[in-house]
Amino acid sequence: MSPEDSLAPEFVEPFLTGRLGKPYVYEASCESTQELLGADMPEGALAVCDEQTQGRGRLGRSWTAPPGTAVLGSVLLRPPAARVVSEISLVAGTAVAEAIEGAVALAVQVKWPNDVMLNRRKVAGILAEASDGAVVVGIGLNVNQERDQLPESTKVPVGSLYTIDGIKRERAPLLVSILERLERDYDAWIERGLNGVYDSLGSRDFLRGRHIELDGESGVGVKIDRDGRFLVDVGGEQRAVESGEILYER
Repeated sequence: MSPEDSLAPEFVEPFLTGRLGKPYVYEASCESTQELLGADMPEGALAVCDEQTQGRGRLGRSWTAPPGTAVLGSVLLRPPAARVVSEISLVAGTAVAEAIEGAVALAVQVKWPNDVMLNRRKVAGILAEASDGAVVVGIGLNVNQERDQLPESTKVPVGSLYTIDGIKRERAPLLVSILERLERDYDAWIERGLNGVYDSLGSRDFLRGRHIELDGESGVGVKIDRDGRFLVDVGGEQRAVESGEILYER
């Protein structure tokens, strides 16, 4: 990792113009950025590290990356009680997809409920954990890993921006872009719910029209609805999935 590619405060803070990322908590190495934010911190507090030793994803899975190859961060949000907290994963996924798309100039999709897909490979994941009125949103984006540095045995094929287009990138501008877009999309969600981001989210729906498996039954993905559920057509009957895991045919 070159000094120019560090996520240390001096490389990121000068470019933060919004309210997310303040205060900026940085550790070169930590167990998980999810653990670096205290409940007493203000909304917008951000924890970032260059290496996670016990990073975790959804459903108890681990999230690992070689030091200095990924954007690994968690931001503290305090959504109003009127909003459905589970929707935050889709809001954050949309923001990350928009930021990636701005960097790679390729179409980026959101796989319900919390994966970001590029060229049919998962390049980013979201982990939102709620407690005492606050939500810590963890974001992991694979940036510069080479193919042999990525996990092989996963239900969803994994990639990095580098394995997709062969370009090595500085991570700080990506982090700044994610925070800018997350702030905009989060504010739109606060004001209007998923309707506030649905134009971007709905157009990026990775599972729409794909053959999928749900609880051992085969079906066809219909869409992410405006309540954050995923609609599946099983034998001509539409079902609304509120949580869980949907497998798809590759």
